[in-house]
Amino acid sequence: MNPVFTLIDLRRHLRDVATLSFTILLPGALYLVFGSAQPASDEPVGSGNVATYVMIPMALYGAVVATMTVGGSVALERFQGWGRQLALTPLRPVQIIGMKAAVAVLLATLPVAFVFLLGAVTGAQAPPRVWVLSALACWAGSIVFAFFGLAVGLAFRTEAALGAAGGSLVVLGFFGNMFVPLSGVMLEIGRFTPMYGIAALARWPLTDGFLTNGQQDPLWLPLVNVGVWSFVFAAAAVALFRWSAAAR
Repeated sequence: MNPVFTLIDLRRHLRDVATLSFTILLPGALYLVFGSAQPASDEPVGSGNVATYVMIPMALYGAVVATMTVGGSVALERFQGWGRQLALTPLRPVQIIGMKAAVAVLLATLPVAFVFLLGAVTGAQAPPRVWVLSALACWAGSIVFAFFGLAVGLAFRTEAALGAAGGSLVVLGFFGNMFVPLSGVMLEIGRFTPMYGIAALARWPLTDGFLTNGQQDPLWLPLVNVGVWSFVFAAAAVALFRWSAAAR
């Protein structure tokens, strides 16, 4: 890790107030609408209530948007010639990818903290263990989509990469069982998609893997899902970065 490069990149993203505000406020608004504002928000779910059950994936969604945005910004940097400058430094592709992912995960703490704070003041209930472990799972799991954003940003040459990646998050969130409880064939398909694993792990402290249809996922399933997709996206990002540097 190069602390100077990491700090400069982090400060640059923190100055992007418009994008940062959207990343933090959107998941908070989604939680208020679909969580605390619902008549059934106080109904018990696992070791908490419905408000908590909705709060966790909304916080995760905000973290994922934050990490994907940082990763996808590579497309804009390439357009501005920053990729060519980095290729002239002693930094290796793996180092650059790692530092980008670190910045992305640091920014992911903001939407997670904001949504959990909203939950705390609007009726979300769960034991302290659930709050801590679920917040950590949202924060750490979002790194999967830092690599995803990097891969997309490196694969495309225009700013449209961010739009395409952002739109895909909604679809992946649906199949990840984050917005609407899935069942049957849709659930079976969803278990193989990138967001299912991190969403299941984030909710695990609350539900112990039990789904709304009464089924229970074994713990190894989301762990394998997260591990496989992290490797796939990280490997793709490194390979595309090397290809991009060689092409220049």
